[in-house]
Amino acid sequence: MADIQNQQMPIEAHGIIGDMRSAALVADSGCVDFFCWPDFDSPSIFSALLDTPEAGVFQLAPDLPGARRQQLYLPDTNVLQTRWLDEQAVVECTDLMPINTDVDAAPRLVRNIRVISGSTTIRLRCRVRHDYSRAETVAEVDGEDVLFHAPGQPSLRLSASQALSVDDNCAVAEFELREGEHAEFVLGAPDDPLVAAGACEHCLQETLRYWRRWMKQSNYRGRWREMVHRSALALKLLTSRKHGGIIAAATYGLPEAPGGERNWDYRYTWIRDASFTVYAFMRLGFSDEANAFMRWVRDRVDDCSETPAHLRILYSLRGQHQLPETSLDHLAGHGGARPVRIGNEAHEQTQLDIFGELLDAVYLANKYGEAISHEGWKHVVGIVDQVCDSWQQKDVGIWEIRGEEQHFLHSRLMCWVALDRAIRLAQKRSLPAPFARWNDERQAIHDDIWNNFWDDDCGHFVQRIGCQDVDGSMLLMPLMRFVAATDPRWLATLEAIEQQLVRDGMVYRYRTDDGLEGEEGSFIACSFWYVECLARAGRLEKAHLEFEQLLRYANPLGLYAEELDRRGHHLGNTPQALSHLALISAASFLDHRLSGERTTWQP
Repeated sequence: MADIQNQQMPIEAHGIIGDMRSAALVADSGCVDFFCWPDFDSPSIFSALLDTPEAGVFQLAPDLPGARRQQLYLPDTNVLQTRWLDEQAVVECTDLMPINTDVDAAPRLVRNIRVISGSTTIRLRCRVRHDYSRAETVAEVDGEDVLFHAPGQPSLRLSASQALSVDDNCAVAEFELREGEHAEFVLGAPDDPLVAAGACEHCLQETLRYWRRWMKQSNYRGRWREMVHRSALALKLLTSRKHGGIIAAATYGLPEAPGGERNWDYRYTWIRDASFTVYAFMRLGFSDEANAFMRWVRDRVDDCSETPAHLRILYSLRGQHQLPETSLDHLAGHGGARPVRIGNEAHEQTQLDIFGELLDAVYLANKYGEAISHEGWKHVVGIVDQVCDSWQQKDVGIWEIRGEEQHFLHSRLMCWVALDRAIRLAQKRSLPAPFARWNDERQAIHDDIWNNFWDDDCGHFVQRIGCQDVDGSMLLMPLMRFVAATDPRWLATLEAIEQQLVRDGMVYRYRTDDGLEGEEGSFIACSFWYVECLARAGRLEKAHLEFEQLLRYANPLGLYAEELDRRGHHLGNTPQALSHLALISAASFLDHRLSGERTTWQP
């Protein structure tokens, strides 16, 4: 086990590149050790991050074992540069995935390694292992290129400006470069004429122009602009150009607990992230992305228009909701954390809160983007009527606890949000609605929360009926405008959350038994929600300090995974969309308050 851990790179030691059809992780060692191809949710061809290099890796690095390594993104882009600084030489490797004109074109991985000063030996080893490293991939020389193929799997071709050979079904090369010299490598589909070394500079300039044109749409001018923009760029990378949906993270199987079993597949789109996504993109000026995501959401709603209860909590980008969960038992796992899971069983769970996130997103999209259609409103009415019938039921809650269903506060809260946003939207757009029924049910949920989820004995709101615990999702109560951020009962709840769940600004989701072995890390999104709650409560100095501390937990590139361990190291799948969405929201509001800008209305 120790040998496996020594070969694997830490989660935070990675950057991400992509073309909005797929994405690859690049470690600061120069290794591409995770890559699903040709789509985000396709089987991985490089899986070394979850096992050893034998599971697939693209190694490209100078022979400078004592060099200091750095990574950076070229400004305002998702073009990644890895640098080696040594007394003997300075070397940089530029990695990117060009943005194809055709959204259906297979992705290309372009790598260009250059010696800036001195001279050194460069070594390449590209081992493709199809189908999550389950297939027996064969590598063979084809002219000046190397082909990788396996039965029933899509083939790939590696083109290079240096001579390649094959060793143990790996493409290998070793060559010397002097100051000013470079070598180019392109990996992609075998029949793609653009998989050809020699045009890397053109690819680089086109890709830089694409990302910089996109970033110019941002209207954010506040504090922490670089971190906010990096979050936006990460979110854009996780967005499908073809479908408009955004995946929760680029990876599967990375552990939430070191050596534990909390190893999920996040390469899907959660309805829950809808309102956070729409708000973040709209807030920064990226209305096209927000509207495209809402069109993806509307398609899912249309799919279940006859039976709103069939709205699933997550889907593939193509709209599939049958995502059976299986284990890749042949993989050792990151740091030995097993089982490594693909698919996600949560698609079968009942989580009543998704209706609230959905209706909040519909409301925001109508307020700042495209108006809802007649058919769309009919579907909304069906969903809201479903909420009226089901809000008193038990479910598994936002955290998808794998145990007995309960009455969760967050689920009640979001059912209230569903009704509240539907009523507001109908009034603003003069849309027909059964206002009397909706108003009565909204009031009933409001009363239910205040009567059944407030505990006089402990003096704060509680996570679920029958307990006195709190959890991180309760931080959304003021953010969703259910309760005033300065209400004494909310402030007492915030204090309880601080006492039970906060450790040096890192907020844990819960402390209760969730039916799984081991303890997970602190949840990054909850930590940013906590900052926003502090700012809304007027505790600006504390909010400012906590936010600055959270920024220090980003990796050197400004990226966040899902969670943090007790030393602030990254845990879980990466980069995590919800972490970056929460950062954008917290940064926007905190900057607004620190600037002394007046707020016309605030809960």
